[in-house]
Amino acid sequence: MIVRKLRIEKGLSQEQLAHMAGISTRTLQRIERGANASPETLKCIASVLDTDFGDLRKDQEMPSSTHGILPELSPKEQKAMEYVRDIRSFYMHLIQYAVIITALAGLNLYSSPGYLWFLWAAAGWGIGVMAHGLSVFEIFNPFGDDWEKRQIEKRMGKR
Repeated sequence: MIVRKLRIEKGLSQEQLAHMAGISTRTLQRIERGANASPETLKCIASVLDTDFGDLRKDQEMPSSTHGILPELSPKEQKAMEYVRDIRSFYMHLIQYAVIITALAGLNLYSSPGYLWFLWAAAGWGIGVMAHGLSVFEIFNPFGDDWEKRQIEKRMGKR
């Protein structure tokens, strides 16, 4: 838990911290979720995060029920993390779109160059990618936070 907090304070991604510490990203993800780590791994992480190894070791030795005592992410930090995850999700969606549509175009041009059927898939899926981007970058988001609040109030009988 404290590893995640320190990583975010330093402005590092999981991939960056894992690379700098010489461990796998998956190992870092497990540690951030509360899994135990070897002293060598904790020393590498402490070195990169410029923190005391003893603090990381104490965090590992605490029972999971006491993790709530450690400093948690503020609502602002949580919102920022959620936004970054949404952006990453959009870019992954865009990459998948580009790769698959390119493969479909190649298949189409190889099998039946007289009829460009891949354009139908590109157009349909492209609309979805565009809507995803507009929503993530908050250009057009009809179902944003205000909409959610209004719906909750409506269901709770406050409106």
